[in-house]
Amino acid sequence: MANYPQLDDARGVWKLHEVYDAVMGGYWPNYAARGLCQGGAPSPDPGNIDMITIASTGNATDFGDVLTAVSGRNGYSSLVRGMFAGGTPAGGTNNIDYVTIAHQGNSSDFGDLATSVDLAAGASNSVRGITAGGRTPSVSNVMQYVTMASTGNAADFGDLTVARMQVTGMASPTRACFAQGGSAPGAELDTIDFVEIMTTGNAVDFGNCVSTRTTAAGTSSSTRGITMGAYDSPATQTGVIDYLTIASQGNMVNYGDLSVVKIGTGGTSNSVRAVMMGGQDGGGSAVNTIDYGIIANGGTWTDFGDCTTTRGSKTVQVSDSHGGLCDGYQGTRPPPGGMGRGFSIGGSDSSYSWRTESIHIPTTGNGTDFGEMTTDNQNNTGAGNNIRSVSVGGQNPSGINNIVSSFFNASMGNASDFGDQSVTRIHTSTCGNTTRFVSAQGLTPSASDVIDYAAFATTGNMTDFGDMLSSNGIGIIGQCNSPTRGIFAGGGDPIIDVISYITIGSTGNAIDFGNMSSGRQTPGAFSSDVRGCIFGGEDTGSNILNVIDYITIGSTGNASDFGDLTTTTYKTSGASTNIRGVRMGGQNPSSNPMDTMDYVTIASTGNAIDFGDLVNATKFMGSSADSHGGLQST
Repeated sequence: MANYPQLDDARGVWKLHEVYDAVMGGYWPNYAARGLCQGGAPSPDPGNIDMITIASTGNATDFGDVLTAVSGRNGYSSLVRGMFAGGTPAGGTNNIDYVTIAHQGNSSDFGDLATSVDLAAGASNSVRGITAGGRTPSVSNVMQYVTMASTGNAADFGDLTVARMQVTGMASPTRACFAQGGSAPGAELDTIDFVEIMTTGNAVDFGNCVSTRTTAAGTSSSTRGITMGAYDSPATQTGVIDYLTIASQGNMVNYGDLSVVKIGTGGTSNSVRAVMMGGQDGGGSAVNTIDYGIIANGGTWTDFGDCTTTRGSKTVQVSDSHGGLCDGYQGTRPPPGGMGRGFSIGGSDSSYSWRTESIHIPTTGNGTDFGEMTTDNQNNTGAGNNIRSVSVGGQNPSGINNIVSSFFNASMGNASDFGDQSVTRIHTSTCGNTTRFVSAQGLTPSASDVIDYAAFATTGNMTDFGDMLSSNGIGIIGQCNSPTRGIFAGGGDPIIDVISYITIGSTGNAIDFGNMSSGRQTPGAFSSDVRGCIFGGEDTGSNILNVIDYITIGSTGNASDFGDLTTTTYKTSGASTNIRGVRMGGQNPSSNPMDTMDYVTIASTGNAIDFGDLVNATKFMGSSADSHGGLQST
C-alpha cells in the first residue's frame, strides 16, 4: 500500500513535481537549513568547515575539511552545494571547492576561476554563483560565474562599475548586488551596483552605502540585502547593520547593530535570520562568536553560540537556504502562501469599473489587466486567501447591491458569482485568513453595525458574525489582519478614530483595540502577520492625508506613526505580502482618481517609495492579495 506524503515529516511517496514545489516553495518538511563557515585569518589558517542549523541557536559543529586551508575566499551556494572560490595568498588563487551541504565531509575540487583572485564577493541564486571584484594582485572589477550543478571552470560575466576588493555580495533569486569595498587599503568606497544573475554583462549602478565602508559581511532574504560590520576607515571598525531592497534601486539604510563590533567575516542566512560567524574584533583579535538577527526587523543582533575555533577576518559562509534560492524561501517550513500577487478589484475610474488588475508585490512595476468583475462596481471591498479572491457588495448603475463574486488568483480570468451579503450595503471593511473572510460596517444606505462572514472554500451567502462597536458607515480600510485577528479602523458617518478587532475564527461582536492618530474615513490598509498599517483617508476637517499609522495586531493600544505616503490620498486600498505593503490608487484632493502606487517594508518604519502605476486611475475599489499576513503561521 502506498505511503502517501505526510506534512509533518518528509516520508512517503512524493511525485517529482510535489518535491520540487515543496523544496522551492520552502515548505519541504523538516528541511535542514544549514550554514557553513570556512577560513579565517589566524595563522595557520583553520582548515575545517564549521556547521550550524540556522533556525536554532548553539555552538557550531565540525562539518569536514577543505582541500586547501586558505582564507580570503568568496562563497556561493545552491539548495544542494556550497562552494568556496579563490583565496589567499595576496593576489589570489584560482581553485574552487564544493561540498554537498546535506552530507558532512571534506570538500572536492569543482574547477578553476578564470582569473585568480582573493578578497572578492560571492552571490548566487539556485543556478549560478558569481565571483565579483577582489585582488588579482591589482584591484579588479572582473565578475566570473559558474553553473553550480555541474563541475568545471568559471566563465567571464562582465565588469563591476568600479574596481574594488573586500566587496560584499547579496542576492535575490533574480538579482545580485555588490556593495562597498576598497580601491586600495585606506580608500573605502560607498558604491553599490547590481546585475541580473541569469544574464551576462556589466554591472549597473544601484545607489550608495550609508558611508564609505569595506570588509563587511553580507547576506540576504529574497527581498532584502544586508551588510554587517565594516571598516569606516582604516582605524575605525563599526558594528552597524545596513539594508537595501534588492528589487529596487537606491541607497542603503542603517537599521541595527551587531552585539559585538567585528569585521572581516562572511555572512549567511535563511530568508528570516542572518548569521555572522567569527571575525576580527575592535582590538584586532580573531573571535569565535556567532551573532544572529531577524533580517526584516533589524535592531541589535543576538548571541547565537561559538565557532569550533577562533576565526578572524577573511572567513566565508554559505547556506542551503539563503534568500537567493527562490522567492520567499525560508529553508524551514514557511506557511502556505501565494505567489505575491495583489489585486485591485472594481472601483471607479471615469465611471463604474469592471476591471481587475494584478501586481507582483515583491518586485516593483505597473499593474496588469487580470479580468473582469460580474458587474461594473464601485464602493466594494475585497479579501483573499492563497487560492481565491472575493469582492463584497458595492454600487453599480442600478444602485447598491449585495453581490459577492470571486476569482482564482493563479490564472487570469473573469470573476463568477459567489453568493450574497447578509445585509445589502457598500463601503464595508473586510479581512480574512486562510479559511474565511469577514466584512463589517458600511452603508445600507444608512450607517450599519453588521458583521458577516463566509468560507473561501465554498460558495453561498454570507452569515451573521456579530456587531461593530457602533453603527458607522464608511470604512474601506482594506485587508488588515493576522491569522487570528481582523482589524477595523476609522470610518465615516460620523468620522471616528476608533480601532476595533475580532477573532476571525469565531463569531461575536467587535472589541475595542485603541485609536488611530486622528479620526478619518476611507483610509487603506495592509498587514503582515504581526503589524497592520493604516494609511491615507479624509479627516474631520475634510483634509486629505498622507499619514501612515501602524499597530501591533496581537496586542491592543493606539496606533503609532510609521511615515508618509508619496502623496495625499483617500478612497484608496492596499495589498501585501508578509514583508511588503502596497498602496494602490485612490482619490486626490482634486477629486480625481489616481493611478499611482507606493510601498513600504512593513516591519520597518519610514516613508513610502514609488512602486509603479495602475493600468487605470481608480478609486473606491476593493483589494486582495494571495500572501498577506492573515495567511501566515503564528
